Amino acid sequence: VELQCTSAMGKHDFFSPKAIANRIKSKGLQKLRWYCQMCEKQCRDENGFKCHCASEGHIRMMNMFADDPERFMNEYSREFEQSFLEQLSRRHSTSRVHANISYQEFISDKQHTHMNSTIWATLSEFVKYLGRTGKVHAEDTPKGWYISYIDRDPRVLARQEAMMRKERSDADDEDRMQKFLEAQIASAREHEKADDEDGDESKKPAEFVRDSEAPITLDVQ
Repeated sequence: VELQCTSAMGKHDFFSPKAIANRIKSKGLQKLRWYCQMCEKQCRDENGFKCHCASEGHIRMMNMFADDPERFMNEYSREFEQSFLEQLSRRHSTSRVHANISYQEFISDKQHTHMNSTIWATLSEFVKYLGRTGKVHAEDTPKGWYISYIDRDPRVLARQEAMMRKERSDADDEDRMQKFLEAQIASAREHEKADDEDGDESKKPAEFVRDSEAPITLDVQ
């Protein structure tokens, strides 16, 4: 009898293999189609999802949704967009990253707002929207969509503007220095050419010119 009681208690033990397996399952990501956004409930399988859909609480929430579906969709879309951009800026700043990699990082949080409850049917549609609205730089490549976050923080924008001014100033200094060196080289070449011409003139034999018709005499000492 004692063994039977112990066995029965073991079935519900916190450290039993089944209990541990259930906790592991609950920590991991579950299938999207078994998640109810209205109730924010994740079901483990199809049967559990059916049972949830038939529950009184779910039916009550769906009646609320039916009264004003647009409001709920817009709210979920706003939450999804805001959370996605926060995660993108936090993990990658303004670096270029594959959109699907960022999305997989985003959905690794079990509490994230699911895309199937938003106005966007696919990740590509969502990325295009972010690009059109100036929230990210979106680039369509043969390997898929790449995105980079656009930081609109006034302090960041001021810092970027200061960097751009410095780069323009450095470019102007380099341009002025380049023009100065070119002028020096051109001047040196002109002086060299003038010196060559003067040297050629000095090497020519001087022409003998007689001052009078007197005979030429040589004084030999």
